[in-house]
Amino acid sequence: MEILLQLVFSGIALGMIYAVIAFGYQLTFATSGTLNFGQGEALMLGALVGLSLVGNIHGGPYLNYWLMIPVVIVFGALQGVVVEWIGVRPALKIKSEFGWIMSTIALAIIFKNVAENIWGKDDLTFPSPLSSTPFQVFGANVQPMQVVVVLGALAMMLAVEFFNRKSIYGKAVVATSNDRDAAGLMGINTSMVITFSYALSSATAAFAGVLVAPLTLTGATMGAALGLKAFAVAIIGGLTSGMGAVVGGLILGIAETLTGFYISTGYKEVPGLLLLLLVLAVKPAGLFGKTAIKKV
Repeated sequence: MEILLQLVFSGIALGMIYAVIAFGYQLTFATSGTLNFGQGEALMLGALVGLSLVGNIHGGPYLNYWLMIPVVIVFGALQGVVVEWIGVRPALKIKSEFGWIMSTIALAIIFKNVAENIWGKDDLTFPSPLSSTPFQVFGANVQPMQVVVVLGALAMMLAVEFFNRKSIYGKAVVATSNDRDAAGLMGINTSMVITFSYALSSATAAFAGVLVAPLTLTGATMGAALGLKAFAVAIIGGLTSGMGAVVGGLILGIAETLTGFYISTGYKEVPGLLLLLLVLAVKPAGLFGKTAIKKV
């Protein structure tokens, strides 16, 4: 029983990382109907930039872990702006239906190659800001950093939701997501809102990177798998639902850890992908998503 609980706790921590990245997918999809397929690379760059600031590489350390986080969030936001300006905006201007897909994938490959040239191809160890000594919860061992991951992920998503509901700029985001054309007619600069959503999306991914980095190895290849699995989470939960991102992330994270321990690590991705196929077959909008109604 203790082993099962320990696997569940590990799955929750992993699932919340998936949820934060999936939440970023939802932010851009809501305002522009597009997705940044380089979300995983935004996470990777956030983790590596954070490592440069707190680790013993490139002459560091410069900041402690907690002071490093705001710097990485700002870096992630700037990276998201670059992706929107270069990869998404031109495609939206010419109304290219799929141009943004290839553009964001191309930028993801470029970011990965840049990271390999700056930080190398070998995986690096990210120093943990907390003790690695686990504590007991119902007989299961839980690492303090796993608790930080869960609380940090929830705090980030709640902060974004609070911003969207309470601030005038957030209401502009909500208005654009509800009806971009109508928001433009009301005087809202929808292009700026889309840029902001990309900045916020990449900032959340970069934040997820420095959360998960102390629990795993950090390197230029870490983002690809996380970004892909988070995309599956976004589809499972629904691209229009923040709650769906959390539920989908938890389902996938727990399923992976349980399958990896009780069956084989070689099959740990299978349950999540099977669930993705099932959801697409039964409820294409996702578990919590809303099916769009098109008037003709």
